[in-house]
Amino acid sequence: MSRLRSATRKVKTVLVDQTDSPNPLRIKTEAAVKKDPCTDPPAVSAVHSFPNPTDIRLFRKHILDWYDHGKRELPWRTLALTEPDIDTRIYAVWVSEIMLQQTQVATVIDYYNKWMKRWPTVHDLAAATLEEVNQMWAGLGYYSRGKRLYEGAQKVVTQLGGEMPRTVESLRHLPGVGRYTAGAVGSIALGEVTGAVDGNVIRVLCRMRAIGADSTGPAVTEALWCTANILVSPERPGDFNQAMMELGARICTPKAPLCTMCPVQSQCHSYRKVLVKQEENATKLRGNSKTVPDIEDCGTTCNLCPTDPWDPKLGVLNFPRKPTKKAPRVERTLTCVVARPTPAGDREYLLTQRPSKGLLAGMWEFPSLLLEADDSELKQRGALSAEVGRRLGIQLDKGLLRYLGEVVHIFSHIHQTYVVYSVCLRVSREEVGWDTQAGITRWLTGPALHTAAVSTGVKKIIKLYDSLEGQEGQTTKGKRKQSMNMKSDREQKSKKLKNNSLNNGTRQLSLGLFIKKTKPES
Repeated sequence: MSRLRSATRKVKTVLVDQTDSPNPLRIKTEAAVKKDPCTDPPAVSAVHSFPNPTDIRLFRKHILDWYDHGKRELPWRTLALTEPDIDTRIYAVWVSEIMLQQTQVATVIDYYNKWMKRWPTVHDLAAATLEEVNQMWAGLGYYSRGKRLYEGAQKVVTQLGGEMPRTVESLRHLPGVGRYTAGAVGSIALGEVTGAVDGNVIRVLCRMRAIGADSTGPAVTEALWCTANILVSPERPGDFNQAMMELGARICTPKAPLCTMCPVQSQCHSYRKVLVKQEENATKLRGNSKTVPDIEDCGTTCNLCPTDPWDPKLGVLNFPRKPTKKAPRVERTLTCVVARPTPAGDREYLLTQRPSKGLLAGMWEFPSLLLEADDSELKQRGALSAEVGRRLGIQLDKGLLRYLGEVVHIFSHIHQTYVVYSVCLRVSREEVGWDTQAGITRWLTGPALHTAAVSTGVKKIIKLYDSLEGQEGQTTKGKRKQSMNMKSDREQKSKKLKNNSLNNGTRQLSLGLFIKKTKPES
């Protein structure tokens, strides 16, 4: 219980200094600093909020001090601090926030650097093509994000005179920009005093204030946004929001939180709840029936409190509680890698473009068919050969299709299995045409295929195809080499026998020498 008392006493007695001076690139207007962050706060118990101004100042100081001493150096953070042009700064932060949605920082860094090198301004992006954007985005996942960035850039250039929106509210009018993205971009690039609540911040705040109800529900969502807007530092809103995200990503993680390293541990209700439960169990073991009061209980019916009982095995992982995730639907798709020879002796491959809307919109893939039922292999071959033949305008014998195997790829809501076949057309490019309507079909060489705007699932299919083709090539090469070696061995043996015969000074005798001649009778 001493640890609990110490943590509580620390909260009550620490005197708080003002935060560091603001970054010169983010000087706020007086109106912005005084802006009421939560004009209509919902009725929330003190257990689940920050009613004490001293606690708020303490929280800001501790998290910003921690951020200043240990933040990661990331390219978009550097641009946000050093870029003097306001439009480029907003654009750079906007790109990073879209890329970081549902994607880890380590994955985004390389994509971000390549993107900004190719399209350093919103004007550069607007002048690109969707095909180029899809190609750049390939492998990053959630492909509609890239399309919306592109559409947003075109809107800025064609409708807004090339100037990026200057407020959180106006940012939300861009395609794909919601409440969180607008808050993050507005606070980081423009210095607007507003919170930003993403998955990391949800987890941090739910644990800090012991909010155990469904974190996706409207009551919890509004309470978290109000709390974030109250906590955000008026002098350093962008740094504060990034510190909250950093805390959730590195310390207050989903499965293995590092509570002993948390800069705001002393204010964390879920951590203190763990201490209370441990003390309660220890009291019972000592034979004392006295109940330790649970300081996180509201005492009244509350739509933010947990509905499930406390699980001692989970500890702070009791917060937040999420609803059971809906199982992804299962799909099986027939797909065929269609190849044909080129005049140079290489191969090129047939790709088709997906519709402009829906899953993987505008991306390229091999000819494919959704497998409605668990058809036999014979029926699969028939359906797939008919689809490929339709694309090419030819009659394709299903017996030419070669089964390669299956490739599994998991989307956020689909468990996809690709049943992969291949066929190599032994005809020249002049003999085979293709459907050129709307440019939905094209042939690509091997190197072009590896850099095309294709999904991760298609890349897995390419990897399977290349591995099996490589094995077949090695097998064919090995057989050819073995045959040549056998022929060479026979030639060597024949030559050796001939040389031996010559070296012995003998030569093959005529059969007539072994037949005795007789004189004819007179």
